[in-house]
Amino acid sequence: MLEHPPITNEQEYSDSAHLAFTPEIQKINREYPYWNQVKYIETKEQYSKEKLWFALKFLRQLNRTIVKFGKYNFSFTATDEMFELLHYFDMNIGGSLTGEILIPSEDRNTYLVSSIMEEAIASSQMEGATTTRKVAKDMLRKSEKPRNKSQQMILNNYLTIHYIKEHAQENFSISRLKEIHRTMTANTLDDANDAGKIREQHDNILIMDGITGDVAYHPPHYEELEELLLDFEKFFNQNEKTFIHPIVKGIIVHFMLSYIHPFVDGNGRTARSLFYWYMIRQGYWLIEYMTISRIIYNTKRMYEKAFLYTEYDENDLTYFILYNLRTMKKAFEELKTYLKRKSEENNSISLLTRIRGINARQAQIIKIVQDNNNASFTVKEIESRFAVSNFTARTDLEGLVNLGYLSEIKINKVKRSYIKSEQFAILIKESLHKRS
Repeated sequence: MLEHPPITNEQEYSDSAHLAFTPEIQKINREYPYWNQVKYIETKEQYSKEKLWFALKFLRQLNRTIVKFGKYNFSFTATDEMFELLHYFDMNIGGSLTGEILIPSEDRNTYLVSSIMEEAIASSQMEGATTTRKVAKDMLRKSEKPRNKSQQMILNNYLTIHYIKEHAQENFSISRLKEIHRTMTANTLDDANDAGKIREQHDNILIMDGITGDVAYHPPHYEELEELLLDFEKFFNQNEKTFIHPIVKGIIVHFMLSYIHPFVDGNGRTARSLFYWYMIRQGYWLIEYMTISRIIYNTKRMYEKAFLYTEYDENDLTYFILYNLRTMKKAFEELKTYLKRKSEENNSISLLTRIRGINARQAQIIKIVQDNNNASFTVKEIESRFAVSNFTARTDLEGLVNLGYLSEIKINKVKRSYIKSEQFAILIKESLHKRS
């Protein structure tokens, strides 16, 4: 069980205040450590662990921003690291110029479809979905019916992200929240009637520590939910008198929906989708291409601790904000690596575009077949993969059949599958030789 920090009285707090301004204490505070880290820190003056903690608490109170939901007060401290990361994101994921340089407009649809799939899969895996990324992506690309609860969770998440994109510029409302939850949890809850329904008389809900199994958190009483959600709606839609950076505010939206816990189940998935919504609404459109949930999934224990640190340390949101900012930076760095790799792939695809009679999408299909002899396509899959119409997808595939690169196989009276033709390798060799 995570240890709660010591509680100070006014005298102890006052006695520790003079330490807060020493270089050593300020250096320790840069990483914003929680009590379970502070108690193992060795200092030159060998202060007691409690005195060191109280000095850090005093320092953190100096630049505090308070946010209130219902009867609950939350706060955060703007740290140097926070300012540095927010500046980094403002320069890199906000505005159009950076995005145009990073992601060419002709590639956006393809990259966006892939990133939304990745986000849907990782966010669902966070909540227990057990399937591989390959199986999940195949299901989404081919528009197949989910075979189990895990696949249903992923499909729901995927549909929810698309729903949010369509309504991103509209005001948030409790009715919209219910609709998002309904889409997110369809056919995955023990009681189907709980989808999109604010919990009623469910005060036996306990949030468990994912590793120890101990009770970590008791959500607010169901009778408090109406007031809390009204405050949440206001916080989402309106600007406060005290400026809160939009990214920080989006992270608080994420935390508060989880904290309020308005639904019997599915609160985590819904909270992460609201962060996605808020960021797009505020103009950080590059967030659509960043698979943040995959980073969270890979650091799940740190994610859980960020919640607990906040709740155990007098609702100090700084822990959760810093965790998410660090996670966003990792996601952005991954995006840049992914785009660099895709750029290199596009260089080889550009050679294929020189083949007479094929377009850029067809060149990408040929590249997929080159890399995977067992690749097969349906019209639906091409629609999904390249975000094109049914007519365009069908025309692309039939064009490659007519040119001899693909073969068409009948699955049933209506559905067709397209696979590598027997003369594929010969045609590629001849086509590229003619263009060289």
